[in-house]
Amino acid sequence: MLGFQVSEHSLTVTRTATRPRKAPARDNGNGRASAQDRQASLIGAAASLFAAKGFSGTTTKDIARAAGVSEALLFKHFPTKRALYSAILAEKAQYSELRAALEQAVADRDDERLFTLLAGFRIRKGADPTMLRLLLFSALEGHELSSMFFRQQYRVFYDLLAGYISRRIADGAFRAVDPQLTARAFFGIIVHHRFLHDILGIPLHLTHEEVVREYVLLFLSGLARDRPAREKSTAERNAVPSP
Repeated sequence: MLGFQVSEHSLTVTRTATRPRKAPARDNGNGRASAQDRQASLIGAAASLFAAKGFSGTTTKDIARAAGVSEALLFKHFPTKRALYSAILAEKAQYSELRAALEQAVADRDDERLFTLLAGFRIRKGADPTMLRLLLFSALEGHELSSMFFRQQYRVFYDLLAGYISRRIADGAFRAVDPQLTARAFFGIIVHHRFLHDILGIPLHLTHEEVVREYVLLFLSGLARDRPAREKSTAERNAVPSP
């Protein structure tokens, strides 16, 4: 797996090798890990390796070694790499609390809240870059798992946002834009941001909260049909008045 170090004063990137972490399995009291803990250990090891080496570049032997088990035990829990990949996506797709908050924002027609929730879920301190790495590898390798990844990790949010944008256009609040393309553009900002900062390691010059705020204000100001006086952005608030 490759880690990245970046100078604060340049975009020069240097690479340092790092190893996937072995996911520990808890003891169930008799010296053996429970089936649930063993599965969690295998999923964690596989996720780290897939994110570091890609699906095609990772063997079941690699996964078993990283988890500290035999290949036979690995196959007992997950008969194929595809089954492991599906388990990783299922584990990472626990969005019940987020979905509830998003649905409330939609019901309230709270534009800023909805866009902030969507951006803040991906752009936050301590966000796990594993899923983004899996997305990049699945797309580059061109296997059918990229479609599975998109459906489980992004499609639900694309559809929700595109539907909301269409609704707000009908309300007269947003300009007559293409909802699907507009939703794609918003998520494109988020993915590009995470690629720069979570994958390449380019340092942030604002806090995560300020970054989300800037993106949301910028995007909504472009969508608004009538442009009322809006709250100032971080840059505007920090600007030094001219003498």
